[in-house]
Amino acid sequence: MEDLQVWQDLSNIPADPPVMRERCQKCERPSAVCWCAALPPERLHPHSTIILLQHPAEEKRCLRTAPMLQLGLAEDKCLIFKGKKFPQPRHESLEKILAHENTVLLYPSKAAIDIKELDNNYKSYNIVLIDGTWPQAKAIYASSTILQRIQQVKLVTSSTSNYIIRTQPTEGCLSTLETAAEALSQLERNSIYRQQLIEPLHMLCKFQLENGAVTHQSKEFLIKTKTYPKLIGKRLSKLLRQTEDYDESQNKT
Repeated sequence: MEDLQVWQDLSNIPADPPVMRERCQKCERPSAVCWCAALPPERLHPHSTIILLQHPAEEKRCLRTAPMLQLGLAEDKCLIFKGKKFPQPRHESLEKILAHENTVLLYPSKAAIDIKELDNNYKSYNIVLIDGTWPQAKAIYASSTILQRIQQVKLVTSSTSNYIIRTQPTEGCLSTLETAAEALSQLERNSIYRQQLIEPLHMLCKFQLENGAVTHQSKEFLIKTKTYPKLIGKRLSKLLRQTEDYDESQNKT
């Protein structure tokens, strides 16, 4: 009985509320690691619009770059739609955007052309990006037939990712933020997007490195140097072979 009374007494002790860190109202990050100070002095207003098709899992990541893009561009220049298949009835106006003649999908298919080779038929474009891991992006593309009908473009760049606290699949992979910034810079022939939009990413990585994070090499680099700690699947193995074949062909030219 004495033990029972002890447990009852303990169960009646009110739990202290957790100490909540103060958060920034804009980026919703803890104020101590807020990156808003690195945003462009004024929100950038390109001619073209970025359309993000975001996998639901991306929203749960604490270190994501889509909010940096959304806050760095004018409010109507970065539209985000969430889901695993597009468009859906809840995606207001998306179907109309995807069907427009000036909409392009940034996706590395065999039919994709260099974004710099787009005809100057339009003053602006809707640039569609799929925001998610590579397997998630492939699944979204495969399940959304309208995406397969859109003109597809790709980035041809020697840039490497500044997102050094996250492991990328291959050396040429860029984060969502970097991809959008590079696409706008190339399409609008203005390096301001490349220069200013990724500054919050630099600040984020600096905060993380100062608090115990380490720099990450790509899976491609780790595998080539035999330092990758896991077995690789057929998909990644095929992708790496394609990369090696491309590098060899470039060296022969």
